[in-house]
Amino acid sequence: MKNKLLVYIFISLILTSCAGVGSKGLFGTGVSVALDPRTVGTQIDDSIMQKIISAKILAKDRKYLLSVKSKVLDGRIFLTGKVDSPEEKLIITKLAWETKGARSVRNDIKIKEDFNFKQSAKDLLITSQLRTAIIINKNIKATNYQIDTYKKKIYIYGIALTSEEKDLVVSEAKEILDVEDVIASIILVEDLRIQRD
Repeated sequence: MKNKLLVYIFISLILTSCAGVGSKGLFGTGVSVALDPRTVGTQIDDSIMQKIISAKILAKDRKYLLSVKSKVLDGRIFLTGKVDSPEEKLIITKLAWETKGARSVRNDIKIKEDFNFKQSAKDLLITSQLRTAIIINKNIKATNYQIDTYKKKIYIYGIALTSEEKDLVVSEAKEILDVEDVIASIILVEDLRIQRD
């Protein structure tokens, strides 16, 4: 009887450890989409589109392998990272738009500038404050959002269960001290369910 109990515990531990949420989600490491209402077909389409975009960007120049990231969510393309010039940013945007099935392109690629420790520290503090605020707020599914801060501007990406949750996330961001602007790219769950033409 004792051995059977140990076997049951061991099996349940194995099964529950396999069912976790991945550490790679909406925009990279540390962001997971705990709720993904997309159909399996849409997820596969998004995965294929993401591979095509990544290959196109890499074919343009190998230096983009580490400096530019892309994510596809329901046919919507999100670009982040840093490039040397505005012309490069435009070229990458064009590559994304030319990808078959693209419904929209959100380009938040930055132009590289000299490193400013004080500014970077301030941006990191703003990001940390907002992350803490949305984790504490029980009406927000914090794991569904990625936050980036650049020169006191907060960029928020993710999926909201309701428009009230979306408004709440933006409101929390605007309450952070020293924030100059909040740029939210938050998709509602109901919009994810729209079938592509």
